[in-house]
Amino acid sequence: MEYKKLVLSGILTLGIVMGSVGYAAAQNVSYKVQSGDTFWLIAQKYGISTATLMKANNATSATILYPGNILTVPLPDQTATYTVVSGDTYWTISQKFGVSFAKLLQVNNATDKSWLNIGDKVIIPQASGASTTSAPTSTSKPYITYKDYTVKAGDTVWSIANNYNIPMTDFMSANNFTASTWLTIGQVVKIPVHNIPIKPTPGDQYGEYLDWWTEAQYVVPMNSVFEVVDFYTGKSFFAKRTTGSNHADCETLTPQDTKKMKDIWGGTLSWERRPVIIKINGRKIAASCASMPHAGNDAAPGGSYTTWRSGDYGPGDNLDWVKGNGIDGVFDIHFLNSTRHVDGQIDPEHQANIKIAAGIK
Repeated sequence: MEYKKLVLSGILTLGIVMGSVGYAAAQNVSYKVQSGDTFWLIAQKYGISTATLMKANNATSATILYPGNILTVPLPDQTATYTVVSGDTYWTISQKFGVSFAKLLQVNNATDKSWLNIGDKVIIPQASGASTTSAPTSTSKPYITYKDYTVKAGDTVWSIANNYNIPMTDFMSANNFTASTWLTIGQVVKIPVHNIPIKPTPGDQYGEYLDWWTEAQYVVPMNSVFEVVDFYTGKSFFAKRTTGSNHADCETLTPQDTKKMKDIWGGTLSWERRPVIIKINGRKIAASCASMPHAGNDAAPGGSYTTWRSGDYGPGDNLDWVKGNGIDGVFDIHFLNSTRHVDGQIDPEHQANIKIAAGIK
């Protein structure tokens, strides 16, 4: 992954909800020229005049920019900067300050693959009509951006979707593919990236109330690892989403996590539904969980056909990919509007629990 660190100086730090924001005058940052850049485009990214940018780099109308050139960018007075804390990403920072994700990446000379380290300084572009002295919560709707991928030998529609942890139907729709579509080596395809804004909650103890179909399944994607926190007791364990389309089918990571899950359910594994908070990538999502594992065989390879599966599911595809964790199969985690796999219907008890975890009466 690409790593980039900004070096900024003279920052006056002010308190903010998580991290810190400051304002500095007469700072300079470095910018690496990208293909297609001009002095005018770069100046627009940083909110300065073309003349100011050219003067700072001793450039004239005859100066040619080449990809890879490093320019000095004098930032305008009162430019806001933010100090990165644990769990921050460019996306979550953009939502904290109510600024465009694309604009935030631009002014920090970053991409959607850039890492942030705790303590890094990030430039916060001014949001129209918004103050950067507080952390406003976005109320915008989910939206999709795209990135390109070049098909390699051995790639299939399924394998590409699986590698990017997105539903195969999403990938096919983004590229107007059908079941009969063939991929060719060197073909450039689009990978949909679902951007889900952070939603407000009534208090810190609650989770975001995210719709499964348009929001939650992308915040908690396939193969993601997260912490499950019982809403009533505060006890928690770690789990992984390994399958599931109508809701999240998950597995504990270790025997210790299975023991912690059993403790929450009174020392046993149960179909009892409990309100939970899912902690992932610095976010907290309202959910409901049952701890009973089913449809799996820990002794057989995940995804393979097996003659025995837990929960009286009988022979079939083995829904058990995490081995040695002390359970056979997966357990259910539901989110707003998710449905049961058995009949495609909403489970009222799960939905009631999700409202509890979201603080919704």
